[in-house]
Amino acid sequence: SFLSSITPRAEEKEKVTISPRRAYVAVAVLCYINLLNYAERYTIAGVLPHIQEFFQISDSMAALIQTVFISSFLLLAPLFGYLGDRYNRKHIMIGGLSVWLVTAAGSSFVTESYFWLLMLLRAMVGIGEASYSTIAPTIIGDLFVGTQRSTMILVFYLFIPVGSGLGYITGAGVAAITGDWHWALRITPILGVVGLVLLVFLCPNPPRGAAETHGEGVKVESSYQEDVKYLLKNKSYVWSSLGVTATAFVTGALGFWTPAFLSRARVNLGLQTPCVVEPCDSTDSYIFGAVTVVTGILGACLGSGLSRWFGEKVPNVDPLICAVGLLGAAPCLFIAIFVASASIPTTYVFIFIGELLISLNWAVMADILLYVIVPTRRSTAEALQISVCHLLGDAGSPYLVGISDAVRNSKPENQGWSFHSLKYSLLVCPFVGILGGLFFLLTSVYITEDRKEAALLVEGTVNV
Repeated sequence: SFLSSITPRAEEKEKVTISPRRAYVAVAVLCYINLLNYAERYTIAGVLPHIQEFFQISDSMAALIQTVFISSFLLLAPLFGYLGDRYNRKHIMIGGLSVWLVTAAGSSFVTESYFWLLMLLRAMVGIGEASYSTIAPTIIGDLFVGTQRSTMILVFYLFIPVGSGLGYITGAGVAAITGDWHWALRITPILGVVGLVLLVFLCPNPPRGAAETHGEGVKVESSYQEDVKYLLKNKSYVWSSLGVTATAFVTGALGFWTPAFLSRARVNLGLQTPCVVEPCDSTDSYIFGAVTVVTGILGACLGSGLSRWFGEKVPNVDPLICAVGLLGAAPCLFIAIFVASASIPTTYVFIFIGELLISLNWAVMADILLYVIVPTRRSTAEALQISVCHLLGDAGSPYLVGISDAVRNSKPENQGWSFHSLKYSLLVCPFVGILGGLFFLLTSVYITEDRKEAALLVEGTVNV
Protein backbone atom coordinates (compact mmCIF):
# COMPACT_ATOMS: atom_id res chain seq x y z
CA SER A 1 0.00 0.00 0.00
CA PHE A 2 0.96 3.68 -0.36
CA LEU A 3 1.24 4.27 3.40
CA SER A 4 3.47 1.26 3.93
CA SER A 5 5.79 2.58 1.21
CA ILE A 6 6.35 5.82 3.10
CA THR A 7 6.64 4.52 6.66
CA PRO A 8 9.67 5.45 8.77
CA ARG A 9 11.03 1.91 8.30
CA ALA A 10 11.75 2.80 4.67
CA GLU A 11 14.12 5.48 5.96
CA GLU A 12 16.50 2.90 7.43
CA LYS A 13 17.96 2.52 3.92
CA GLU A 14 18.87 6.24 3.93
CA LYS A 15 21.23 5.83 6.90
CA VAL A 16 24.19 5.91 4.57
CA THR A 17 25.93 9.22 5.21
CA ILE A 18 24.82 11.83 2.67
CA SER A 19 27.88 13.46 1.10
CA PRO A 20 28.24 17.26 1.22
CA ARG A 21 28.02 17.37 -2.58
CA ARG A 22 24.74 15.45 -2.62
CA ALA A 23 23.40 17.71 0.15
CA TYR A 24 24.21 20.86 -1.85
CA VAL A 25 22.60 19.40 -4.98
CA ALA A 26 19.48 18.60 -2.94
CA VAL A 27 19.28 22.21 -1.70
CA ALA A 28 19.67 23.47 -5.29
CA VAL A 29 16.71 21.31 -6.37
CA LEU A 30 14.58 22.45 -3.42
CA CYS A 31 15.46 26.10 -4.18
CA TYR A 32 14.48 25.71 -7.83
CA ILE A 33 11.07 24.31 -6.86
CA ASN A 34 10.64 27.04 -4.23
CA LEU A 35 11.33 29.64 -6.93
CA LEU A 36 8.58 28.16 -9.14
CA ASN A 37 6.29 27.80 -6.14
CA TYR A 38 6.28 31.56 -5.49
CA ALA A 39 6.48 32.58 -9.15
CA GLU A 40 3.26 30.65 -9.79
CA ARG A 41 1.60 32.15 -6.72
CA TYR A 42 2.20 35.75 -7.83
CA THR A 43 1.69 35.32 -11.56
CA ILE A 44 -2.02 35.89 -10.82
CA ALA A 45 -1.22 39.27 -9.22
CA GLY A 46 0.91 40.19 -12.25
CA VAL A 47 -2.08 39.81 -14.57
CA LEU A 48 -4.82 40.83 -12.12
CA PRO A 49 -6.20 43.75 -14.22
CA HIS A 50 -6.50 41.31 -17.17
CA ILE A 51 -8.35 38.75 -15.04
CA GLN A 52 -10.73 41.39 -13.63
CA GLU A 53 -11.52 42.60 -17.13
CA PHE A 54 -11.85 39.05 -18.55
CA PHE A 55 -14.25 37.77 -15.88
CA GLN A 56 -15.84 41.18 -15.18
CA ILE A 57 -15.27 40.84 -11.41
CA SER A 58 -14.94 43.37 -8.57
CA ASP A 59 -11.94 43.92 -6.26
CA SER A 60 -13.37 41.68 -3.54
CA MET A 61 -14.10 38.85 -6.00
CA ALA A 62 -10.60 39.17 -7.49
CA ALA A 63 -9.08 38.95 -4.01
CA LEU A 64 -11.02 35.73 -3.40
CA ILE A 65 -8.81 34.00 -6.00
CA GLN A 66 -5.86 34.36 -3.61
CA THR A 67 -7.96 33.78 -0.49
CA VAL A 68 -9.31 30.44 -1.77
CA PHE A 69 -5.80 29.28 -2.70
CA ILE A 70 -4.32 30.26 0.68
CA SER A 71 -7.30 28.78 2.56
CA SER A 72 -6.81 25.28 1.09
CA PHE A 73 -3.07 25.69 1.68
CA LEU A 74 -3.53 26.43 5.39
CA LEU A 75 -6.20 23.77 5.97
CA LEU A 76 -4.00 21.00 4.53
CA ALA A 77 -0.66 22.12 6.00
CA PRO A 78 -1.28 20.38 9.40
CA LEU A 79 -2.01 17.09 7.60
CA PHE A 80 1.27 17.30 5.65
CA GLY A 81 3.10 18.37 8.82
CA TYR A 82 1.83 15.24 10.59
CA LEU A 83 2.83 13.01 7.66
CA GLY A 84 6.17 14.78 7.25
CA ASP A 85 7.25 13.96 10.81
CA ARG A 86 6.30 10.27 10.42
CA TYR A 87 6.63 9.11 6.79
CA ASN A 88 8.91 9.41 3.77
CA ARG A 89 9.11 13.13 3.06
CA LYS A 90 10.42 12.77 -0.49
CA HIS A 91 7.42 10.68 -1.58
CA ILE A 92 4.99 13.15 0.00
CA MET A 93 6.61 16.06 -1.88
CA ILE A 94 6.55 14.18 -5.18
CA GLY A 95 2.80 13.50 -4.80
CA GLY A 96 2.05 17.09 -3.80
CA LEU A 97 4.12 18.58 -6.61
CA SER A 98 2.31 16.40 -9.15
CA VAL A 99 -1.07 17.74 -7.96
CA TRP A 100 0.32 21.29 -8.13
CA LEU A 101 1.50 20.86 -11.74
CA VAL A 102 -1.79 19.46 -13.03
CA THR A 103 -4.07 21.97 -11.29
CA ALA A 104 -1.87 25.03 -11.98
CA ALA A 105 -1.80 24.16 -15.69
CA GLY A 106 -5.54 23.39 -15.64
CA SER A 107 -6.39 26.85 -14.29
CA SER A 108 -4.97 28.37 -17.49
CA PHE A 109 -7.72 26.80 -19.63
CA VAL A 110 -10.70 28.36 -17.81
CA THR A 111 -13.11 30.39 -19.98
CA GLU A 112 -14.97 33.57 -18.97
CA SER A 113 -18.21 31.86 -17.93
CA TYR A 114 -16.44 29.47 -15.50
CA PHE A 115 -14.95 31.75 -12.84
CA TRP A 116 -16.01 29.20 -10.19
CA LEU A 117 -13.77 26.62 -11.90
CA LEU A 118 -10.77 28.95 -11.68
CA MET A 119 -11.48 29.28 -7.94
CA LEU A 120 -11.72 25.49 -7.51
CA LEU A 121 -8.45 24.86 -9.36
CA ARG A 122 -6.67 27.57 -7.36
CA ALA A 123 -7.85 25.80 -4.19
CA MET A 124 -6.35 22.53 -5.47
CA VAL A 125 -3.03 24.25 -6.27
CA GLY A 126 -2.88 24.92 -2.52
CA ILE A 127 -2.75 21.15 -1.85
CA GLY A 128 0.52 20.77 -3.74
CA GLU A 129 2.10 23.85 -2.21
CA ALA A 130 1.12 22.78 1.33
CA SER A 131 2.96 19.47 0.93
CA TYR A 132 6.12 21.19 -0.27
CA SER A 133 6.30 24.24 2.01
CA THR A 134 5.88 22.25 5.23
CA ILE A 135 8.52 19.63 4.41
CA ALA A 136 11.31 21.18 2.28
CA PRO A 137 12.82 23.37 5.08
CA THR A 138 12.95 20.36 7.45
CA ILE A 139 15.00 18.37 4.92
CA ILE A 140 17.50 21.24 4.74
CA GLY A 141 17.50 21.26 8.56
CA ASP A 142 18.50 17.58 8.53
CA LEU A 143 21.27 18.01 5.94
CA PHE A 144 23.13 20.90 7.63
CA VAL A 145 23.75 22.35 11.08
CA GLY A 146 25.01 25.65 12.57
CA THR A 147 26.15 28.43 10.23
CA GLN A 148 25.97 26.10 7.23
CA ARG A 149 22.28 25.50 7.95
CA SER A 150 21.66 29.24 8.35
CA THR A 151 23.34 29.85 4.98
CA MET A 152 21.33 27.13 3.22
CA ILE A 153 18.08 28.37 4.77
CA LEU A 154 19.01 31.90 3.63
CA VAL A 155 19.52 30.64 0.07
CA PHE A 156 16.25 28.68 0.16
CA TYR A 157 14.23 31.65 1.44
CA LEU A 158 15.90 34.06 -0.99
CA PHE A 159 13.82 32.38 -3.65
CA ILE A 160 10.57 33.56 -2.02
CA PRO A 161 11.02 37.22 -3.03
CA VAL A 162 12.91 36.29 -6.20
CA GLY A 163 10.14 33.90 -7.26
CA SER A 164 7.43 36.38 -6.26
CA GLY A 165 9.05 39.17 -8.27
CA LEU A 166 9.56 36.92 -11.29
CA GLY A 167 5.90 35.92 -11.00
CA TYR A 168 4.79 39.52 -11.59
CA ILE A 169 7.29 40.04 -14.40
CA THR A 170 6.66 36.71 -16.14
CA GLY A 171 2.89 37.02 -15.81
CA ALA A 172 2.77 40.53 -17.21
CA GLY A 173 5.41 39.79 -19.88
CA VAL A 174 3.82 36.62 -21.23
CA ALA A 175 0.37 38.24 -21.23
CA ALA A 176 1.79 41.18 -23.22
CA ILE A 177 3.65 38.97 -25.72
CA THR A 178 0.78 36.54 -26.37
CA GLY A 179 -2.11 39.00 -25.84
CA ASP A 180 -3.74 36.35 -23.62
CA TRP A 181 -3.31 36.19 -19.82
CA HIS A 182 -4.05 32.43 -19.85
CA TRP A 183 -0.57 31.77 -21.25
CA ALA A 184 0.98 33.47 -18.22
CA LEU A 185 -0.32 30.63 -16.03
CA ARG A 186 1.27 27.92 -18.22
CA ILE A 187 4.95 28.83 -17.86
CA THR A 188 5.58 27.67 -14.27
CA PRO A 189 3.84 24.27 -14.68
CA ILE A 190 6.04 23.56 -17.73
CA LEU A 191 9.19 24.43 -15.73
CA GLY A 192 7.72 22.50 -12.80
CA VAL A 193 7.92 19.22 -14.71
CA VAL A 194 11.72 19.68 -14.73
CA GLY A 195 11.59 20.29 -10.95
CA LEU A 196 9.60 17.09 -10.43
CA VAL A 197 12.16 15.00 -12.35
CA LEU A 198 15.05 16.59 -10.40
CA LEU A 199 13.24 15.93 -7.11
CA VAL A 200 12.76 12.24 -7.96
CA PHE A 201 16.42 11.61 -8.87
CA LEU A 202 18.49 14.10 -6.86
CA CYS A 203 16.79 14.75 -3.52
CA PRO A 204 17.46 12.37 -0.58
CA ASN A 205 15.24 11.74 2.46
CA PRO A 206 17.73 12.11 5.36
CA PRO A 207 17.00 10.64 8.82
CA ARG A 208 15.39 13.23 11.10
CA GLY A 209 18.04 15.06 13.10
CA ALA A 210 20.82 13.60 10.90
CA ALA A 211 22.87 16.81 10.91
CA GLU A 212 22.80 17.15 14.70
CA THR A 213 23.62 13.46 15.31
CA HIS A 214 26.22 12.78 12.58
CA GLY A 215 23.81 10.72 10.50
CA GLU A 216 22.36 8.66 13.35
CA GLY A 217 19.01 10.42 13.37
CA VAL A 218 16.57 10.96 16.22
CA LYS A 219 14.10 8.13 16.67
CA VAL A 220 11.35 9.26 19.03
CA GLU A 221 7.70 8.39 18.52
CA SER A 222 5.00 10.70 19.86
CA SER A 223 1.33 11.37 19.23
CA TYR A 224 0.14 14.42 17.33
CA GLN A 225 -1.48 15.69 20.54
CA GLU A 226 1.86 15.48 22.38
CA ASP A 227 3.57 17.34 19.52
CA VAL A 228 1.04 20.18 19.63
CA LYS A 229 1.30 20.43 23.45
CA TYR A 230 5.08 20.67 23.18
CA LEU A 231 4.80 23.44 20.56
CA LEU A 232 2.25 25.48 22.53
CA LYS A 233 4.50 25.41 25.61
CA ASN A 234 7.40 26.74 23.53
CA LYS A 235 6.98 30.51 23.98
CA SER A 236 9.56 31.43 21.33
CA TYR A 237 7.67 29.33 18.80
CA VAL A 238 4.27 30.82 19.74
CA TRP A 239 5.34 34.49 19.68
CA SER A 240 7.52 34.13 16.57
CA SER A 241 4.63 32.39 14.78
CA LEU A 242 2.44 35.41 15.53
CA GLY A 243 5.22 37.64 14.18
CA VAL A 244 5.41 35.50 11.03
CA THR A 245 1.60 35.84 10.75
CA ALA A 246 1.81 39.64 10.80
CA THR A 247 4.58 39.51 8.17
CA ALA A 248 2.41 37.26 5.99
CA PHE A 249 -0.58 39.62 6.39
CA VAL A 250 1.43 42.64 5.22
CA THR A 251 3.30 40.91 2.37
CA GLY A 252 0.14 39.11 1.21
CA ALA A 253 -1.91 42.30 0.93
CA LEU A 254 0.88 44.37 -0.60
CA GLY A 255 1.97 41.59 -2.95
CA PHE A 256 -1.53 41.14 -4.32
CA TRP A 257 -2.67 44.76 -4.57
CA THR A 258 0.39 47.00 -5.08
CA PRO A 259 0.60 46.70 -8.91
CA ALA A 260 -3.15 47.43 -9.21
CA PHE A 261 -2.86 50.30 -6.68
CA LEU A 262 0.03 51.93 -8.57
CA SER A 263 -1.75 51.45 -11.87
CA ARG A 264 -4.79 53.30 -10.47
CA ALA A 265 -2.46 55.98 -9.06
CA ARG A 266 -1.14 56.60 -12.59
CA VAL A 267 -4.71 56.95 -13.88
CA ASN A 268 -5.49 59.33 -11.01
CA LEU A 269 -2.47 61.47 -11.94
CA GLY A 270 -3.43 61.41 -15.63
CA LEU A 271 -0.33 59.43 -16.61
CA GLN A 272 -2.33 56.62 -18.25
CA THR A 273 -5.90 55.81 -19.23
CA PRO A 274 -8.10 53.33 -17.29
CA CYS A 275 -7.99 49.70 -18.49
CA VAL A 276 -11.29 48.86 -20.20
CA VAL A 277 -10.08 46.44 -22.90
CA GLU A 278 -7.25 43.87 -22.83
CA PRO A 279 -4.29 44.07 -22.93
CA CYS A 280 -3.95 46.36 -19.87
CA ASP A 281 -0.83 48.43 -19.15
CA SER A 282 1.52 46.19 -17.10
CA THR A 283 4.23 48.75 -16.30
CA ASP A 284 3.74 48.50 -12.53
CA SER A 285 3.79 44.69 -12.54
CA TYR A 286 7.24 44.83 -14.14
CA ILE A 287 8.62 47.53 -11.83
CA PHE A 288 7.12 46.09 -8.64
CA GLY A 289 8.36 42.64 -9.65
CA ALA A 290 11.91 43.96 -10.06
CA VAL A 291 11.69 45.82 -6.73
CA THR A 292 10.49 42.62 -5.01
CA VAL A 293 13.42 40.60 -6.42
CA VAL A 294 16.10 43.18 -5.53
CA THR A 295 14.80 44.00 -2.04
CA GLY A 296 14.25 40.32 -1.32
CA ILE A 297 17.85 39.38 -2.14
CA LEU A 298 19.40 42.40 -0.40
CA GLY A 299 17.12 42.19 2.65
CA ALA A 300 17.51 38.44 3.22
CA CYS A 301 21.31 38.64 2.86
CA LEU A 302 21.49 41.66 5.16
CA GLY A 303 19.23 40.02 7.78
CA SER A 304 21.27 36.80 7.72
CA GLY A 305 24.54 38.77 7.83
CA LEU A 306 23.39 40.77 10.88
CA SER A 307 22.34 37.50 12.54
CA ARG A 308 25.83 36.05 12.09
CA TRP A 309 27.65 39.27 12.97
CA PHE A 310 25.84 39.79 16.28
CA GLY A 311 25.01 36.12 16.97
CA GLU A 312 27.71 35.47 19.57
CA LYS A 313 27.46 38.85 21.28
CA VAL A 314 23.64 39.06 21.33
CA PRO A 315 22.06 35.58 21.77
CA ASN A 316 18.52 36.86 21.03
CA VAL A 317 19.53 38.87 17.96
CA ASP A 318 17.31 36.99 15.46
CA PRO A 319 13.89 38.09 16.77
CA LEU A 320 15.31 41.60 17.33
CA ILE A 321 16.26 41.79 13.63
CA CYS A 322 12.71 40.74 12.70
CA ALA A 323 11.22 43.33 15.07
CA VAL A 324 13.37 46.13 13.61
CA GLY A 325 12.39 45.03 10.10
CA LEU A 326 8.64 45.25 10.69
CA LEU A 327 8.68 48.34 12.94
CA GLY A 328 10.92 50.16 10.46
CA ALA A 329 8.82 49.15 7.44
CA ALA A 330 5.53 50.45 8.92
CA PRO A 331 6.20 54.22 8.50
CA CYS A 332 7.69 53.63 5.03
CA LEU A 333 4.53 51.86 3.87
CA PHE A 334 2.35 54.56 5.40
CA ILE A 335 4.22 57.28 3.50
CA ALA A 336 4.20 55.23 0.26
CA ILE A 337 0.41 54.82 0.39
CA PHE A 338 -0.21 58.56 0.74
CA VAL A 339 2.53 59.90 -1.50
CA ALA A 340 1.11 57.86 -4.43
CA SER A 341 -1.42 60.71 -4.89
CA ALA A 342 1.44 63.03 -5.82
CA SER A 343 4.46 61.15 -7.17
CA ILE A 344 4.90 57.59 -8.48
CA PRO A 345 8.77 57.63 -8.31
CA THR A 346 8.69 58.77 -4.65
CA THR A 347 6.15 56.04 -3.90
CA TYR A 348 8.53 53.45 -5.33
CA VAL A 349 11.39 54.76 -3.17
CA PHE A 350 9.38 54.18 0.03
CA ILE A 351 8.04 50.84 -1.22
CA PHE A 352 11.66 49.81 -1.87
CA ILE A 353 12.79 50.76 1.64
CA GLY A 354 9.72 49.16 3.25
CA GLU A 355 10.15 45.89 1.32
CA LEU A 356 13.88 45.85 2.08
CA LEU A 357 13.18 46.09 5.83
CA ILE A 358 10.48 43.38 5.72
CA SER A 359 12.87 41.13 3.76
CA LEU A 360 15.36 41.18 6.66
CA ASN A 361 13.01 38.62 8.22
CA TRP A 362 12.75 35.88 5.58
CA ALA A 363 15.71 33.65 6.39
CA VAL A 364 15.93 34.63 10.05
CA MET A 365 12.30 33.64 10.81
CA ALA A 366 12.87 30.19 9.28
CA ASP A 367 16.11 29.65 11.19
CA ILE A 368 14.39 30.48 14.50
CA LEU A 369 11.92 27.61 14.04
CA LEU A 370 14.64 25.08 13.18
CA TYR A 371 16.74 25.75 16.28
CA VAL A 372 14.01 26.10 18.92
CA ILE A 373 12.17 22.89 17.86
CA VAL A 374 13.48 19.31 18.09
CA PRO A 375 13.98 17.55 14.69
CA THR A 376 11.13 15.02 15.09
CA ARG A 377 8.57 17.82 15.47
CA ARG A 378 9.80 20.32 12.87
CA SER A 379 7.37 19.38 10.08
CA THR A 380 4.45 19.69 12.51
CA ALA A 381 5.85 23.03 13.72
CA GLU A 382 6.27 24.28 10.12
CA ALA A 383 2.74 23.13 9.28
CA LEU A 384 1.04 24.76 12.26
CA GLN A 385 2.98 27.98 11.72
CA ILE A 386 1.96 27.97 8.05
CA SER A 387 -1.69 27.34 8.98
CA VAL A 388 -1.82 30.15 11.53
CA CYS A 389 0.16 32.63 9.44
CA HIS A 390 -2.08 32.05 6.42
CA LEU A 391 -5.35 31.80 8.34
CA LEU A 392 -4.79 35.08 10.16
CA GLY A 393 -2.36 36.52 7.60
CA ASP A 394 -2.39 36.40 3.82
CA ALA A 395 -5.57 34.31 3.42
CA GLY A 396 -7.67 37.25 4.55
CA SER A 397 -5.51 40.32 3.97
CA PRO A 398 -6.00 40.56 0.15
CA TYR A 399 -9.75 40.15 0.66
CA LEU A 400 -9.79 42.64 3.55
CA VAL A 401 -8.07 45.21 1.33
CA GLY A 402 -10.45 44.19 -1.47
CA ILE A 403 -13.33 45.65 0.55
CA SER A 404 -12.25 48.87 -1.15
CA ASP A 405 -15.38 48.05 -3.19
CA ALA A 406 -17.42 48.99 -0.12
CA VAL A 407 -15.37 52.14 0.45
CA ARG A 408 -15.76 53.02 -3.24
CA ASN A 409 -19.53 52.56 -3.10
CA SER A 410 -19.81 54.83 -0.06
CA LYS A 411 -19.53 57.86 -2.37
CA PRO A 412 -21.09 58.62 -5.74
CA GLU A 413 -18.71 57.58 -8.53
CA ASN A 414 -16.22 60.33 -9.27
CA GLN A 415 -12.83 60.73 -10.90
CA GLY A 416 -10.09 58.90 -8.99
CA TRP A 417 -12.29 57.44 -6.27
CA SER A 418 -11.40 53.83 -7.19
CA PHE A 419 -7.77 54.79 -6.42
CA HIS A 420 -8.54 56.55 -3.13
CA SER A 421 -10.80 53.75 -1.88
CA LEU A 422 -7.99 51.22 -2.39
CA LYS A 423 -5.52 53.63 -0.77
CA TYR A 424 -7.60 53.84 2.44
CA SER A 425 -8.04 50.06 2.52
CA LEU A 426 -4.26 49.49 2.27
CA LEU A 427 -3.68 51.52 5.47
CA VAL A 428 -4.32 48.39 7.53
CA CYS A 429 -0.86 47.08 6.48
CA PRO A 430 1.41 49.49 8.43
CA PHE A 431 -0.62 48.94 11.62
CA VAL A 432 -0.36 45.15 11.38
CA GLY A 433 3.38 45.58 10.74
CA ILE A 434 3.77 47.40 14.08
CA LEU A 435 1.87 44.60 15.83
CA GLY A 436 4.20 42.02 14.26
CA GLY A 437 7.24 43.94 15.48
CA LEU A 438 5.89 43.76 19.05
CA PHE A 439 5.39 39.98 18.72
CA PHE A 440 9.04 39.53 17.73
CA LEU A 441 10.16 41.69 20.67
CA LEU A 442 8.29 39.27 22.96
CA THR A 443 10.01 36.34 21.19
CA SER A 444 13.40 37.86 22.05
CA VAL A 445 12.61 37.50 25.77
CA TYR A 446 12.35 33.67 25.63
CA ILE A 447 14.46 32.54 22.68
CA THR A 448 17.83 31.97 24.36
CA GLU A 449 16.35 29.55 26.91
CA ASP A 450 14.20 27.72 24.36
CA ARG A 451 17.16 27.23 22.02
CA LYS A 452 19.25 25.65 24.79
CA GLU A 453 16.38 23.38 25.79
CA ALA A 454 15.91 22.06 22.22
CA ALA A 455 19.66 21.27 21.95
CA LEU A 456 19.62 19.42 25.28
CA LEU A 457 16.56 17.39 24.24
CA VAL A 458 18.32 16.21 21.06
CA GLU A 459 21.45 15.24 23.01
CA GLY A 460 19.36 13.37 25.59
CA THR A 461 17.42 11.48 22.91
CA VAL A 462 20.59 10.32 21.16
CA ASN A 463 22.20 9.16 24.39
CA VAL A 464 19.22 7.01 25.40
